[in-house]
Amino acid sequence: MITPQVVPSSPVTTVAPHQRRKAERPQELLEAALSLFVEKGYAATRAEEVAHRAGVSKGTLYLYYPSKEELLKAVIRQFIGTEITAGGLEVEQFHGSCTEAMRTLLPPSWLRLLNSAASGVFKLIMTEVHHIPELADFYQQEIVGPGEKIVANLLQRGIDQGEFRPVDVSMTVRSITLPLAMLCIHKHSLGCCGTQHQLPFDPDRFVQAHIDLVLAGLSFHLLAGCSTATALPLPSSLENS
Repeated sequence: MITPQVVPSSPVTTVAPHQRRKAERPQELLEAALSLFVEKGYAATRAEEVAHRAGVSKGTLYLYYPSKEELLKAVIRQFIGTEITAGGLEVEQFHGSCTEAMRTLLPPSWLRLLNSAASGVFKLIMTEVHHIPELADFYQQEIVGPGEKIVANLLQRGIDQGEFRPVDVSMTVRSITLPLAMLCIHKHSLGCCGTQHQLPFDPDRFVQAHIDLVLAGLSFHLLAGCSTATALPLPSSLENS
């Protein structure tokens, strides 16, 4: 009788629960810090509050982030910087026209940010930068510069290819991006003060209309010499103002 050989099975690699928790801990700390910084402000938030919300000790928090300032920078880098990096990669890998890229890539990216907790970072920067003056340089280098470069490169490529008319790229970039930053700031300031202070329009439609307006302004095919224009009705909130 032939005795069948027993082939030893490959060992199954398992990760202990405490190891999984350790791997997840930095993200949990950043999420706790973001929510508290936005709710209470950076200066008013104590490190032990962040640790408590994340379910760890204050000592554990400092193992990952040695100071509250470093924690704030990590929050900004994680929640805004990663979105900008992903957006830049999407633009680089896009094979359509610059118009198509602006219409199909920028609005979803901006709306993801607006609809996430990360949108609170814009308000946080505006209200807290005077407490940490060096934060302005960090924000410029890590967020503003890279974000504007993505849009600027897209605009310049469109100009070079004859798709967009020549414009001041630097000013146009700010004309495109600043209204989106204001949406985020409004959401975490006036937007928190009751329904009467909510935006009187759909942000999704606003973002798309904003891009449409920008693209119309960049086009070589602007309607010229029109003596009449179709009047649009005023929003109800402005009719009696």
